[in-house]
Amino acid sequence: MRIAGPILKLAARSLWNRKLTGFLTVLAVALSVMLYLGVEKARHGARTSFENTISGTDLIVGARSGPVNLMLYSVFHIGAPTNNISWRSYLRIAERPEVAWAIPISLGDSHRGFRVVGTDQSFFEHYQYGDGQAVRMARGDPFQGVFEAVIGADVAKRLGYRVGEEIVLSHGLGAVSFSDHADKPFTVAGILAPTGTPVDRAVLVSLEGVRAIHIGWRGGGPTPMARMATAARVEEMDLTPDQVTAVYLGLASKIAVLRLQREINTYPSEPLQAAIPGVALNQLWSVVGVVERALASISGFVIFVGLLTILISILTSLNERRREMAVLRSLGARPHHVFTLLVSEAALLALLGCALALLLLYGALYALAPVIAARTGVALADIGPGVQDLALAGAVTLAAALLGAIPAWRAFKNSLADGLTIRT
Repeated sequence: MRIAGPILKLAARSLWNRKLTGFLTVLAVALSVMLYLGVEKARHGARTSFENTISGTDLIVGARSGPVNLMLYSVFHIGAPTNNISWRSYLRIAERPEVAWAIPISLGDSHRGFRVVGTDQSFFEHYQYGDGQAVRMARGDPFQGVFEAVIGADVAKRLGYRVGEEIVLSHGLGAVSFSDHADKPFTVAGILAPTGTPVDRAVLVSLEGVRAIHIGWRGGGPTPMARMATAARVEEMDLTPDQVTAVYLGLASKIAVLRLQREINTYPSEPLQAAIPGVALNQLWSVVGVVERALASISGFVIFVGLLTILISILTSLNERRREMAVLRSLGARPHHVFTLLVSEAALLALLGCALALLLLYGALYALAPVIAARTGVALADIGPGVQDLALAGAVTLAAALLGAIPAWRAFKNSLADGLTIRT
């Protein structure tokens, strides 16, 4: 222990004397480790985010397309629905004895790039995420009137909305729309607490509100009748929806899940599909699993290249440092001290590279996570530092020390006389 301290100090001073080479080596290691950890964090964060988005829902019902596609557009707000479910079919399914609750979902509109989700009070009563957490209001109350809205935490934060402000919904799902429902603005009745799910980036309105703003619209645009249907007149009309996009179902008994799924999939009145959220997610991971393994392999190879950079850096400088090693030997350093010095330099380079990688990585993640969530609708979860990061840093440092033993062994074998001999 008395020797380790001076050796480490000597290794640090030796690296400081070769600042440029040492910095470039540390940077190469940092970038390789950052790439590997970045891929792993994004992969695990996205998977955790997907798995935590919906909880306690036994079946998701939508138009027949595919369970993965149904999950993506109805839960994660990625993509567009292929078709809708008639209101009559929704009522028949919701009123079945094995169904404990049903949450209707209506999609198709947006507000400044955020999805508008038409639903009813059952959403606030039964929708759960994470480990069974219910959504709750941070400010205000759930919508009550036809032209009231509840906005997610990200919507309120990014657009600076407060309870009581008026917002205008747009027709279509694009970030830019040329068809606004400006004649029927909505009032923000409440703001949801953050959930870390797509709900944070949603504008929730009633099904009657979705129906109201589309009275008189045909083919994606207003007709002369739409101009006559003022907000006051619309509120006096029958605003029962004609259709919904999807339905979340909670069953009274888990035993009935497969039977009800089969009956919905063979529903005679219209082509419907029922997806079990967990099964659909497993299908999604099986599709992207090949890409995940490929990215992990490439990232691991990049770390190996970074370690080779340390080896090459020490090996190339070894011949220039023969006289340095000989002086150390002449001052009383034993061969194993020289061996330990070079191994310590390799480990120190790797350790500094890992520390820089963690700083760069978490700085980038915390800066880019909101951008990724806004662009893709996927909120990266569990992106903070963890034990795995320290384990990887330790493994990389150990591997660098083992590789450093190669040039250290060469220096170990050099004799004192060989080191002091001037070569011409």
